[in-house]
Amino acid sequence: MAFSSSSFISYKKEHLGYFVFPSSFPCSFITNMKCKKTISKNIVSLVSPVKNKRNPSATGSSKTPMTTTEKILARASEKPEVKPGENAWVNVDVLMINDITCPGVSGIFKREFGSTAKVWDPEKIIVIPDHYIFTNDERAHRNVDTAREFCMEQDIKYFYDIQDRSNFRANSDYKGVCHVALAQEGHCRPGEVLLGTDSHTTSAGAFGQFATGVGNTDAAFILGTGKILLKVPPTMRFVIDGEMPNYLLAKDLILNIIGEISMSGATYKTMEFVGTTIETLTMEERMTLCNMVVEAGGKNGIVAADRTTYKYLEDKTSTPYEPVFSDEKARQVQFLPQFSYISNYNCFFHPFGINEGYIEKSPINIKSFGGDLMFRSLNGLGHLSSVAPNIPTVTIFDRSEIPHSPDNRALARECNNVKIDRVYIGSCTGGKTGDFMAAAKVSLAAGKTVKVPTFLVPATQKVWMDIYTLEVPGSGGKTCSKIFEDAGCDPPASPSCAACMGGPKDTYGRINEPKVCVSTTNRNFPGRMGHKEGQVYLASPYTAAASALTGFVTDPRNFLQ
Repeated sequence: MAFSSSSFISYKKEHLGYFVFPSSFPCSFITNMKCKKTISKNIVSLVSPVKNKRNPSATGSSKTPMTTTEKILARASEKPEVKPGENAWVNVDVLMINDITCPGVSGIFKREFGSTAKVWDPEKIIVIPDHYIFTNDERAHRNVDTAREFCMEQDIKYFYDIQDRSNFRANSDYKGVCHVALAQEGHCRPGEVLLGTDSHTTSAGAFGQFATGVGNTDAAFILGTGKILLKVPPTMRFVIDGEMPNYLLAKDLILNIIGEISMSGATYKTMEFVGTTIETLTMEERMTLCNMVVEAGGKNGIVAADRTTYKYLEDKTSTPYEPVFSDEKARQVQFLPQFSYISNYNCFFHPFGINEGYIEKSPINIKSFGGDLMFRSLNGLGHLSSVAPNIPTVTIFDRSEIPHSPDNRALARECNNVKIDRVYIGSCTGGKTGDFMAAAKVSLAAGKTVKVPTFLVPATQKVWMDIYTLEVPGSGGKTCSKIFEDAGCDPPASPSCAACMGGPKDTYGRINEPKVCVSTTNRNFPGRMGHKEGQVYLASPYTAAASALTGFVTDPRNFLQ
């Protein structure tokens, strides 16, 4: 019989025991029991439905071919298999909460489970202050204080606290941006379920795990039960093959894909990335891909774990994990539209539907287009998204109007007459070590100084240290910090989300006037980085650094080739 979420909830009676309802128990009786005044409304346990004795699928094939996401959710829900559209009670491996959501989450938790209730597992909850940290705003400070009090009450093991805001380095526990810190601290592991109260939690899909954002109410329920009711998403597969040109980054790829399918093109779907190009990407670049699937409406992004993944995790976690992989037949049957990009000389676009025949369009020779087509299909450097005030509609391929949307795009060279006021390099999308190394590479090759204020915001303490200690290849021993200093950039700021989501007016790098900014962040809606009339051009670190050097939106090939 079908169950509503309420039918799995049991209630304490006279503080002596628990009601456990079998799967055949009438839902109407449960509802009546809940309505009696003598029954406490505090949720104290969650009852799973009767389980099939067959073991859940793991790395091998199952009776029904499944995708990676489906296998993870099947195992987490203790089922032999799940199908797209099916609802499943999923056991959560890791729950992440940040500073701006912890007050709401903890408040709902106490209201629903009781003021003295304890979380389901204090070692599986990660609380990371990162959004509104380095500000004089007392309300922002109160968020962190509330998170600290809750973590102390609950004995939360992983609370990355900050108390001395005048010197972030004095706070040994403080990390910075949650999505990058989760990876660096070993909380991202293949085959697991990681949920967080931030939409860009999808970043962790780069590790071959199911990772997505949830709201405060869902997070509060997870705190008390360790479970969540999820609808299994169908999967869209993106095949990207070929050698990446030396002037493209993962940010270019994902912006192009979003432009191809639109901001609603992957609504509540898994976006799985495969192909030889993906296999050569670093973990940080894979995180960039998965980070922005939510800008296409995706439920989660995922890249299969491989040697690159295992190598990254070697010194970061001792927790055992078991990766899962899509069944070959699932790749042929279960995937929704399949998109394929070949980054050398041919570009294929393969639509493939569950109930449709396979259609393969003829390859297009890029040479006949003078290289332009390659850049359209792979976002050749200027697959920029930007904001222009008072343009409410979206025209994906319209190069003349740039609306407030990450799915509208243009080539950098087509925007070379756009004068800019500043450049911002940072965030979970573009503030990782590799992003700063890429920006430094452009600055080094140019040998020039920036023409506009250039704000540098490392994602985490580790990234900040890398900027000051790692040598840039081909620089003769120079670090990123030295190259940026020679170029006239602002010194690297304290690690946090900073201006990516606007924040209080004294937030570093915030757009407080109608300025034009090229940014490595992830969204450019009106007011996203501060002023509602600010114009934000989303770009890769290469394009951002090149634009800083000229004061106009600039194709990085001007300096890299």
